Amino acid sequence: MIVRSKAPLRLGLAGGGSDVSPYSDLYGGNILNATINLAAYCTIEPLPRPALRVQAADAGIACEVPLGTGPVNSGALLIDGVYNRILRDFGPVPSPGFAITTYNDAPAGSGLGTSSTMVVCILKCFSEWMGIPLGNYELARLAYEIERKDLLLSGGKQDQYAAAFGGFNFMEFLPSDLVIVNPLRVKDWIVEELEASLLLYFTGRSREGAAIIEKQQQATRSGDSVAVEAMHRIKQSAIDMKLALLQGDMASFARILGAAWEDKKKMADAITNPMIQEAFDVALGAGAISGKVSGAGGGGFIMLMVPPQKKYAVREALQVLPGKVVPFQFTDKGAVAWKL
Repeated sequence: MIVRSKAPLRLGLAGGGSDVSPYSDLYGGNILNATINLAAYCTIEPLPRPALRVQAADAGIACEVPLGTGPVNSGALLIDGVYNRILRDFGPVPSPGFAITTYNDAPAGSGLGTSSTMVVCILKCFSEWMGIPLGNYELARLAYEIERKDLLLSGGKQDQYAAAFGGFNFMEFLPSDLVIVNPLRVKDWIVEELEASLLLYFTGRSREGAAIIEKQQQATRSGDSVAVEAMHRIKQSAIDMKLALLQGDMASFARILGAAWEDKKKMADAITNPMIQEAFDVALGAGAISGKVSGAGGGGFIMLMVPPQKKYAVREALQVLPGKVVPFQFTDKGAVAWKL
């Protein structure tokens, strides 16, 4: 028997950062995001011997370690984290050992939620294999606890819920890690127009978001008025953009996107840099209206709002830079798993 799973990556459209503690604990957070047809993948194959064989292709990890009755430490952090939590909460896997293969359509640090999506994907694969009945909220919450509490990795809460639910979602983040996911029924023509208007550009450089997130957390803890007020506006932008999206008002969508990026840059110095600014300058000079870096900032993917009739010109202009334009479409499917 072989078990496979797949979980979608996401574009953080508005509100990014307001899902990160302590801001979300103190003020509550709002996020608007949407999943796209780039994904994380996982395959589990039972082995007849007590061993864990790991092939994390995109992370450059290939190893095999003995598998006993206790926690495992293969060096593949996310796989180890999920397996050890499964072992603790649900008991041993149903075979002496297993092989697990994972890979991602986007590099780590791309700003599309790759690490959190991978945790959801691996967890979904285990739940299918072992018959563990996890709903979307349970899947996302457990993935969040594994990543943020067990592994102590920095970040927010939106990525796990986006990967579990899929589609366009307006999310509310409240104290005590309470999350409310509000799926949005966006008309087909609006989704088509948004796809036609958004250009996704990979800078060619992944970023280390942990340091940026830590500065954001420090700003909230210290009561930095400039940073906190900027985050208040970023949080409000998710509400405003939700309305623009549901109405198909692309002009307002573009304006809100650009204003939120200006506020985002006030959260930490490393959020932007000359490489990112050059990409913005080239894109705006060729006809783009606005844009923002997806994720914590510092690199990864840039989302650009472009009038569809100028999209070709912007794409051609960006070719002079080291990065690349990545085609994408929105998807309404969350994490899935199946057996062969």
